[in-house]
Amino acid sequence: MELTIKEIAQRAGVSKSTVSRVISGKGYTSMEVRDKVLQLIEELQYKPNAVARAMVSQRTHNIGVLIYRQHHPIASHPFYGKILDAILMTAASLNYSVFVTTDHDMSLRSADFMMEKRVDGLILISRLQQNVIDYITNFGVPYVMVNGSTDVDGVMHIVNQDEEGGRMVAEYLTELGHRQIFVIAGPQTHRSHNLRLKGFKNYLAGIGVPIPSSSILQASTSTFGEGYELMRSHWDQFGAGGFTSLFATNDMIALGAMKFMLEKSIRIPEQVAVVGFDDIDFAAMFSPSLTTIRVNTEEMGIQAFSLLDKLIRQEENIENPKQLVPKLIVRQSTQ
Repeated sequence: MELTIKEIAQRAGVSKSTVSRVISGKGYTSMEVRDKVLQLIEELQYKPNAVARAMVSQRTHNIGVLIYRQHHPIASHPFYGKILDAILMTAASLNYSVFVTTDHDMSLRSADFMMEKRVDGLILISRLQQNVIDYITNFGVPYVMVNGSTDVDGVMHIVNQDEEGGRMVAEYLTELGHRQIFVIAGPQTHRSHNLRLKGFKNYLAGIGVPIPSSSILQASTSTFGEGYELMRSHWDQFGAGGFTSLFATNDMIALGAMKFMLEKSIRIPEQVAVVGFDDIDFAAMFSPSLTTIRVNTEEMGIQAFSLLDKLIRQEENIENPKQLVPKLIVRQSTQ
């Protein structure tokens, strides 16, 4: 038979409210009483159900994860999927349940879904528009943003040093002797793609090798298919430009472009060196394997959940975490 707080209180010789204070950790209880109640809970293997825990602590131990991405895949994306896996793992270790939803058009529907589930907090992945942030803020639920940005003051962000990563690519390619560099840049409305391109261009300009705008293709998505298609549709321009290297602001774009070049019998890296960004699993699996900038997606997910947990528990003096440091991973596509 399933025990109740009332039965635990009767056996311990205390009130139900005392048992509730011990379970929630809120309010004063003497050490002697606390130890007695906890011992009984352990001996009887009492597990308060979710409704009871919520009534006692005013918390549901549910959190929501909202992933915004305009194009498929979303939850199974090799970058965002890794972040989500880390969030789920960390949440389980702290006895939280997680609701996950995705959105294509930044509507308020997903936020409403989370509020109906009475989540204690939210993790927002990718950039969200001002109206969505304002809507969520009005509910008074703490939230953390991952791999995105907003103009709202005081929002906690978990992000990579993307500008530094772009600089690292430019430095690496020029040290290899490349001067004719072709670029396929992902959507510039997205923080990561914008900063990666910015860091890349600034480094080249700083060493007196500015990259002309004609050498940069602007992708409307960040997908494998668009990387392939942009390289196909601009192949004549690429050949005429005498380019010896390609930088794409994420791995999926880079791998798509590489596939087309390999179909054209281009030898990589002998004729064209290729560098991506993110270090998704496919980067190491592809042949030739892709040189890239590693973004620690697992750490992003762990930090995001740990930070949200602190906000939910209303810890004092919570600092915005430092940006994650990128790392150059050299593989066959440039060696």
